Amino acid sequence: MTLPIRVLIAKVGLDGHDRGAKIVSRTLRDAGFEVIYSGLHQTPKQIVHTAIQEDVKAIGVSILSGAHLEYFKKIMLDMQELGIKDVLVFGGGIIPPKDIDLLINLGVGRIFTPGSSLDEIPVWLTKEISNDRH
Repeated sequence: MTLPIRVLIAKVGLDGHDRGAKIVSRTLRDAGFEVIYSGLHQTPKQIVHTAIQEDVKAIGVSILSGAHLEYFKKIMLDMQELGIKDVLVFGGGIIPPKDIDLLINLGVGRIFTPGSSLDEIPVWLTKEISNDRH
């Protein structure tokens, strides 16, 4: 018997809109993932520490505030400082196409923008994690 993949879904900063994060959480749960939802108003450090405490394989960050470059950079730096190399980071929300390549270059695995199929997320996560890239 294999254990379900553990994923943290997080809301960073002052953004209080979490409907998308909750929908993604339910989608992953229904696909067999074990989902931990951080709740609203988390700092990058809180997200990284929660990921460590919960022993997750992936962190999904929902951002609608426009501060995605700053927050993802902080999350990736905090992970690097703590030597975390085996946790996949992905995101979603209102992120301009011109910023997606910048986020990928920071080490973010993928960005799911509005209009992405919910079915893509568990399929992509399963593939990435089973390829043992993270």
